Amino acid sequence: MNVSFTVYGVAAPAGSKRGFYNQKAKRVIVTDDNAKSRPWKAQITDAAIQAMNGAPLLEGPLMLGVEFYMPRPKGHYGKRGLRPSAPPIPTVKPDLLKLTRAVEDALTGICYRDDAQIAREILDKFYGEPARVEVRIRQMDPSGSISLATVDTVHRKEVA
Repeated sequence: MNVSFTVYGVAAPAGSKRGFYNQKAKRVIVTDDNAKSRPWKAQITDAAIQAMNGAPLLEGPLMLGVEFYMPRPKGHYGKRGLRPSAPPIPTVKPDLLKLTRAVEDALTGICYRDDAQIAREILDKFYGEPARVEVRIRQMDPSGSISLATVDTVHRKEVA
């Protein structure tokens, strides 16, 4: 089974994990430092639930493709539109791996049992409107092999 969906909105990175001991629960509780990521993760979870449509969790090795489309800062625009000096691809925060960690966390227990099942990731960050994230999850061949042709058909974008 393959799962694909898009979530519209400005992506929020998962913060660093922070653990503390709760004396009442008598265990360590791990929390995310970025409280702003909670609503974003909830949006991703809702879209994943709809995409799964009641199907069982994906099993075995998985390939995760994630494309983030970030809004351009207003400073990239001049009186005549996009400035020639505006970078074509975002190289500023938030960083791609923290954005992806938020997606992985939101999909755990919805699309797959554990994000440790992800054996291959294809990650991209672009400028684009509307702001969104496009997610693709593919079950890999049990041997773990996947051809480059399959990768090309699953997830390749040319930057204009």
